[in-house]
Amino acid sequence: MDFLIIDDDRAFREATTLLIEDDNHYTEGVESGAAALQRLKEARFDAVLLDLHLGAEDGLQVLDAIIAARPEQSVILLTAGGSVKTAVDAIRRGAQDYLEKPFTREQFHTVLARLQRVRKLGRRIEQLEVEVRETRSLQPEPVIDFSTPQMREMMEILLRAARSPASILILGESGTGKSVIARQVHQHSHLAEQPFITVSCPSLSRELLESDLFGHVKGAFTGAVKDHWGKVRSAAGGTLFLDEIGELPLEIQPKLLRLLQEREYERLGENVTHTADVRIIAATNRDLKQRVAEGAFREDLYYRLNVISVRLEPLRKRPEDLMRFAAHYLEHFARQCGRPALRLDAEGEAALRRHAWPGNLRELRNAIERAVILARNDQVSAADLPQEIQSTASSVETAALQPGSRCSLQQLEEEHLRRVLAQSGNLTEAAQILGIDQATLYRKRKKLGLD
Repeated sequence: MDFLIIDDDRAFREATTLLIEDDNHYTEGVESGAAALQRLKEARFDAVLLDLHLGAEDGLQVLDAIIAARPEQSVILLTAGGSVKTAVDAIRRGAQDYLEKPFTREQFHTVLARLQRVRKLGRRIEQLEVEVRETRSLQPEPVIDFSTPQMREMMEILLRAARSPASILILGESGTGKSVIARQVHQHSHLAEQPFITVSCPSLSRELLESDLFGHVKGAFTGAVKDHWGKVRSAAGGTLFLDEIGELPLEIQPKLLRLLQEREYERLGENVTHTADVRIIAATNRDLKQRVAEGAFREDLYYRLNVISVRLEPLRKRPEDLMRFAAHYLEHFARQCGRPALRLDAEGEAALRRHAWPGNLRELRNAIERAVILARNDQVSAADLPQEIQSTASSVETAALQPGSRCSLQQLEEEHLRRVLAQSGNLTEAAQILGIDQATLYRKRKKLGLD
């Protein structure tokens, strides 16, 4: 935590600084209310220790000025008089707590514990507000089914790792739900009550991304008109999710490596070292080993991130999830558009099953949203889906699926099963032609929706 001490007694400021910094906190000291208000304009502090008597200044008046400037600022009043009346008056004016001078380390720790409890509660409220906003968002978050063998095995690994401070790397194509998995890990970890902060690595320029991550001080670059704390600070005690880490600029990578190894960082334009206890989860659709070979990604950072890694398969390899996701999006967008419940007809479902979904969940979401808007009745047909999905279905139906053509193994297997079943007199004959037993044929029919 970062503290600002306001006291006109230099010896007391220095002694208090030593006491606080000995507990690995950051501390600054000023001798007047005016200097304190200036620093509070320039920087953010977790708590202010304010002396009641500042020479000719009245500490309570300084308290009023601080609360007026920053209503959310935590202020701990320092008093040598031990007056309960003064302490009560200060708390009524906005102070969070008080300490009687001189105080011991144990007394400071008692007040610090109360301060941290209130701070934790405030951050939890902020987190809940974010979750409520996301719930009301126009972008529905997909619900991933972890009951399938493939997903269950992956989540077993992640849930074991979730209870440790180890870094986690989630690999997979764009749009497969890596951010959803990252949030699931956070919610099942010992940090579930702490912040979950996301940084999208490709979304900003190098300078702005570095500021977004680590923060900056006034004047660090053009446009830096005031001090700013980055998302590393916001995620303190919780999880920092670095989305598309493979796009992280090479210049920022040493700073991230230092954060991972030493839990230390500096803001842009500042020489003061800050500590941050954050858990890192990273995700990427890039081949990081290839990026290392190309010199675009540091090898030591790769190994530091790759303590626990899992791969999230694309939607075309998770046919058991496809229709459930489609139903989820149908329900969401029908409700959003004020329409009654919709369902896919046979042609619409077949078109979804035959498409390769290169855009994964994002493409599926957009396709279903379009279909809900265009559907003429309570059924969504293939004609309501985007043209490229209709074209996929059409090409399959016109025998474009051939060995060596641009199609997935799943599409090829499904079409072959369809044709064999159509030509066979019964399941026994079909199983013999396919070279599999009837139980295996039954499972394949059920998996592909051919029963």
